Amino acid sequence: EFMQAFWDTEEVQAKAIQHLASFVRDKSGKAPFSLPYLLTLTELVTLAMKTHVDSLKLQVDGCSLLLEIHSQALEQDMVMALDENVTSSLLVIIRKHAENEELLSLACTLLMMTSASEVAAESLWKVGVIPDLLSILRNFVHNEQICLSCCGILWSLAVSETNVDQALLKSAVPVISAVLEEHLQNGTVTESACSALWALSLQGCLTENEYEPTTALLLDALRMNPGRPFLVKNACLALASLLRISEISALRFIMDSKGSGINLIKDAYHLHFDDPKVVESICMLMNEMVQYDEVVLDMLSQEMEQLLSEIKGCFPAS
Repeated sequence: EFMQAFWDTEEVQAKAIQHLASFVRDKSGKAPFSLPYLLTLTELVTLAMKTHVDSLKLQVDGCSLLLEIHSQALEQDMVMALDENVTSSLLVIIRKHAENEELLSLACTLLMMTSASEVAAESLWKVGVIPDLLSILRNFVHNEQICLSCCGILWSLAVSETNVDQALLKSAVPVISAVLEEHLQNGTVTESACSALWALSLQGCLTENEYEPTTALLLDALRMNPGRPFLVKNACLALASLLRISEISALRFIMDSKGSGINLIKDAYHLHFDDPKVVESICMLMNEMVQYDEVVLDMLSQEMEQLLSEIKGCFPAS
């Protein structure tokens, strides 16, 4: 009520946000509020941020509080989808403070946390967030959290049923590739970037000129992060979608200067033989490999039929 009564007074809103932040989580670490109350808090904080968009400190404090609110909702097994009004308000804030790395990191993390829901993805499409995400990635490609969040949002948008602009998604491919190249040694960011590239490849967003360099990047991701099952799964699925449509990708897969992709997937299987989802992705990749004669010859020379027999034995019912 206090925030609503003095909605246009910046100092009041700033102090109210700080006060809320102090007791949103009690000293025991428990989340004290029910979901309906958290939704009300989200609306009030977002209104304060939108009204006083010039105040950088209020934006940072507000975004931090919204992240805590949404973390509590997740603890209650609820994803709080941001409606179009809240999403558009966050986009105004992002555009107003496009050079502030701290605020952008918080805002992008918040958008990523909610973007998995179809409602939130639809809102993000409607407000036209993709050009802003790509601009942020270009300007802050060194920032791991920003890259992680933006790639996660782009994945959600690419797989969304309300995917409405393939041209925009196509423009994301070189940017995500740059992120992947920058952060190959960071498994978490690489995982997110591989997921985004897989989604974009499924949507037919890669051009012919992008097939070979993207294949090489995905092989590097596998080479440098072999122990991450989710990354291995999505990298194999992305490679499968590329090999399905491109012989150039298939040839790069077996003739990469750093080593054959066949050795990589054999190593990946031996590391993750007990993970059905990883093994399934490897089988899907091999299913695409066998359509090319040169690849089949390489597979035979490296005794891949033995690996397939082993997989068949381990998963007889699948």
